[in-house]
Amino acid sequence: MPPTAVAFDLDDTLAVPTRDRQTILSEAARAAGAPPLSREAYLAAHAECLTEETREPIFAALLSDHENETRASPAAVAEAYRELITEALTPVSGVERLLDDLRGSYRVGLLTNGPVVAQHDKLRHLDWAGAFDVELVTGSLAAGKPDRRAFEALLAELGTAPDETVYVGDDVHADIAGAAGVGITPVQVTFDGSADRHPDAAATVDRDALSTGLPDVLRRL
Repeated sequence: MPPTAVAFDLDDTLAVPTRDRQTILSEAARAAGAPPLSREAYLAAHAECLTEETREPIFAALLSDHENETRASPAAVAEAYRELITEALTPVSGVERLLDDLRGSYRVGLLTNGPVVAQHDKLRHLDWAGAFDVELVTGSLAAGKPDRRAFEALLAELGTAPDETVYVGDDVHADIAGAAGVGITPVQVTFDGSADRHPDAAATVDRDALSTGLPDVLRRL
C-alpha cells in the first residue's frame, strides 16, 4: 500500500548540533560545578530515562558515581545541558520546506526519544510549532523507542495502519529496527560516520540531501 503518513525522528535526523556533544556536556558539567562526565555514560543513562519529564534522573545517575567528589545538583547540570544543547541545535538544510510540502500529501508525525521538557525546548527553539500533524515525545509515553509501544502510540495518533506509514530516522536500533518491528516501513538517514544500511531499512537517504531525496524515496515505496 502506498504510504499515507510519514513520521520522523528528531535528533540527528531533522536537526543537528553545531558543536560536539561531548564538548557541550563538559561545559554543562563545569558550569554546574560537576566533575567531568563522559558522553558514553550519558547515553547509557539516557537510554534508561526515556519516559522522564526532565533530564534530572539522567544526571542523578551520572553523579551517583562521583558522590564523594561533588555536591553538584543533578537539576543544575540538567538545566545547563538543556540550555547549551538547545542553543546549539540547527535544522538540517531544507527540512522546514520538506515538512510543509509533505503535509500536502501525507499525515506528518514526529516521534522523538527523550524527556518532555528537553525535547519540547528543542522544538520551540527550532520554531517548529505546528510543523507536524502529530508530535510525540517519549517522556510522555509508556515507553521509548525501540519499544513497540512508542510506535503503536504514533500509529494511534496518526490514525494510520503500519503498512501505510513510513518512519524516517538515523538510529539503526531505535528507529529502523523499532519501526520494522511493528510493520512500519523504515527509511534510514545516513551521514558521515553513521552505521551501514540496516537490513530492515526499505531505503536510505543521505541527511544532507534529505529535503530533495526523501520525496523521491516516498514515491518509490
